[in-house]
Amino acid sequence: MSDDFTSLPYSDLVRVRFSDTDAQGHLYFANYLVYADEVVGHYMEELGFSAMDPARAPCFIFTVNLSCSYLDECRAFDTVRVCVGYSRLGNSSADVSFELYHDASGTLLARGSFTQVFTDKHTRKSTPIPEAFRQAIIARQQGAGDCGGAA
Repeated sequence: MSDDFTSLPYSDLVRVRFSDTDAQGHLYFANYLVYADEVVGHYMEELGFSAMDPARAPCFIFTVNLSCSYLDECRAFDTVRVCVGYSRLGNSSADVSFELYHDASGTLLARGSFTQVFTDKHTRKSTPIPEAFRQAIIARQQGAGDCGGAA
């Protein structure tokens, strides 16, 4: 069973810290992924999945694949809008899409995706996506507006 979506209905702002930049003075490439992961975690919490507290979560989630296209740079102290959403729900895996925008200008900085596999806490083998979480994702993603850059 698979559900596919195209919207990025959740977003949050992140201010680029100086320590997040590299020697060239722009955001270090791996931190784009850190920002996306943090905002996805907030989205999951809003949908009722305790991603930030493994003791409360019904299962673990492993990231097994990711891609990111870097389209423009951002620098220390810029504010970035990170937009996220689920693009596919399978039985035990889900694809998350993300886009990062310079908040003031709306310039698209990066876009990408990663695949999550839901796993049993004890066996660490794949397990179905918890039904309540699946239904919360479907309800939020269907007909949701797109983040689309500057607020």
